[in-house]
Amino acid sequence: MLGKKLVTAQKRGETRALCLGLGMVACSMMMYFFIGITIVPFYTKSVWTTETMCRVLKANIKDKVLCSNSEGSEDEDIFAYPCLQVWVNLTASGQEVMLYQTEDTLEKNPKCSYVPDKSENSKEVKARIETIASNFKKYQTFPCYYDPGGTQTNVILSRLYPPKGLLFAFLWPTLMFTGGCLIIVLVKISQYFSVLSAWQ
Repeated sequence: MLGKKLVTAQKRGETRALCLGLGMVACSMMMYFFIGITIVPFYTKSVWTTETMCRVLKANIKDKVLCSNSEGSEDEDIFAYPCLQVWVNLTASGQEVMLYQTEDTLEKNPKCSYVPDKSENSKEVKARIETIASNFKKYQTFPCYYDPGGTQTNVILSRLYPPKGLLFAFLWPTLMFTGGCLIIVLVKISQYFSVLSAWQ
C-alpha cells in the first residue's frame, strides 16, 4: 500500500515537473516571437552600424519649433521646444554632418538633434536642452555611429538597439528555453530509471 502511494506521488511530481518544463519552453517561444516582431526589425532597419569618432563643430539652439508625435495628429498632440542643432566632423570621412540622438530622433524631426518627450515641462525641456548643448561644447570628441553604405549622410549618438542590447534581449528566453529542456530531459531520465528498476 505504501509502495503504491509512493509511486503515485512520484508520478504526480514527474507530471508537474514535465508541465513546468513544457510551460517554460512555450513561454520562451512566445518571447522569441515577440522579440522577433518588435526589436529585430528596428535593429535590421538601422543603417548606422559603424562606430567612429565625431568632433563637435558647433552646437546651436535655434528658435522654438513645432513637432507632432505622429502624422495627422490633433492640435493638442503638437508641442513646441527649442531646437538644438549639433554639427560634427566625421573622422571616417572628414565630412561636416548633423548629429542626431538616435534613429528615432531623425524620424520625429530631422531639423533638430534632440527631440524631448511631450510629457516634459517646458522649463525642464529648455534646461535639459541647454545642458545638452553645454555638454557638447565641453566634450568635443565622442564616439558616434554612421552609415558605411552612404545612404544616410548624418550620424547618430547612440543606437536604439545595439548588438549588445539585442543579445541581452535574447538572453532571458534562451535561459528559460534551456531550463525547460533540462527539466524535461531530467524527468525522462528519471522515468527511464524508474521503469528499469521496476523491471529488474
